[in-house]
Amino acid sequence: MSKVAATMTSSRAYLIRALNQWILDNGNTPHIVVDAGVQDVEVPQNYVSNGQIVLNISASAVQQLAVDNEALSFSARFGGVPMQVWVPIRAVMAIYAKENGQGMVFGHEPGSPDPDQESPLKGESQSAPQSDEKASKKPTLTVVK
Repeated sequence: MSKVAATMTSSRAYLIRALNQWILDNGNTPHIVVDAGVQDVEVPQNYVSNGQIVLNISASAVQQLAVDNEALSFSARFGGVPMQVWVPIRAVMAIYAKENGQGMVFGHEPGSPDPDQESPLKGESQSAPQSDEKASKKPTLTVVK
């Protein structure tokens, strides 16, 4: 079973496409949060804040939106200047409806590189001893009066 899981493609692109359609079907405006520090991200750097950028991907804001398994791309105007935006799927951190905040935040997927780390195993070795320690303790119930 682990061989099958290792060969599957990332589900992130499929979820982005589905959630985008769901948000549009409900009459809301889809926005994505992008990690602008990921390699190959092409976004307007003037609008990046704290290493992230929020992009409106509705039909009224962008042209030629394409979401394939590798990247999300579109043409848009930023401050009146036309630009081609290209975002690797791994750089999309979230998709949500502007009006009510409903959507999804994406975490790290097994088998895919973590955009914030040089190596997928870099942060795991530090957190593993702590989680083993917590797992060995039994939960307790305390009565509070």
